[in-house]
Amino acid sequence: MCGIVGLFLKDKSLEPQLGSMLSEMLVCLTDRGPDSAGIAIYGSPEKNRGKITIQSPSPERDFANLDQEVAGKIGAPVAMTVKSTHAVLEIPADKVDTSRAAIAELRPDARVMGAGESIEIYKEVGLPGEVAKRFDLSKMAGSHGIGHTRMATESAVTTMGAHPFSTGPDQCLVHNGSLSNHNNIRRELKREGMTFETENDTEVAAAYLSHKIAGGMGLGEALESSLNDLDGFFTFVVGTKNGFGVVRDPIACKPAVMAETDRYVAFGSEYRALANLPGIEQARVWEPEPSTVYFWEH
Repeated sequence: MCGIVGLFLKDKSLEPQLGSMLSEMLVCLTDRGPDSAGIAIYGSPEKNRGKITIQSPSPERDFANLDQEVAGKIGAPVAMTVKSTHAVLEIPADKVDTSRAAIAELRPDARVMGAGESIEIYKEVGLPGEVAKRFDLSKMAGSHGIGHTRMATESAVTTMGAHPFSTGPDQCLVHNGSLSNHNNIRRELKREGMTFETENDTEVAAAYLSHKIAGGMGLGEALESSLNDLDGFFTFVVGTKNGFGVVRDPIACKPAVMAETDRYVAFGSEYRALANLPGIEQARVWEPEPSTVYFWEH
């Protein structure tokens, strides 16, 4: 069944509250997916700095001195912030790829959740409230973010199977539904050089969009393309460094509602996820149309 939320802030004065608002929205949808939960937060990028979020099943072992060891490998300073089973490494922007290679060599059991200039991804098995508390998400600031609470249907209940999925720089996706041609799309993308961590069909959707964007498409164009190439039923909410997008398949059998004010754009699988947002009483509220791409950019 799964539950999705998304929040794109137009009003910069709300940015310190992004984590708190997004977490509250997600907790409202706990009964739609009790298996695992995750949130992607887009903060303000620092000039010439990049971020890599990693997860480890043994954080005390894998995170010990990791920043110093990666710094030695790449020949540049590295800062690290640890939150439970996740750590965010801040590195020079031109050292992101070499840092990922260093992490893979130094800590083969650690997994990269996402990388880019502004994205941080936190996801784990458990209820949304537990996940939000574990990572102290209510204190995180940012300009936009997306979240997901999962009811597993097509793959195991694991951290790696949880959403969001990130397969490109500052890109991530959450999904409610099921793709019917994901195995064919996965094979095609592998031939194009894409790699996959899980058997989850949502990772295929994320990789598909990343591939299209890497090929020169904008977010809106990539979402339009997905309507022709991806079969099944789906609602996607997508994040990029500057943007936030939504698309539903032509049948649109999965529930979805959106709201927009002069301060924010919000998405939820159900209206109750939006009910406590500031000024919701004056918002324009609507159900996104089938086969229609909606996106906003800063």
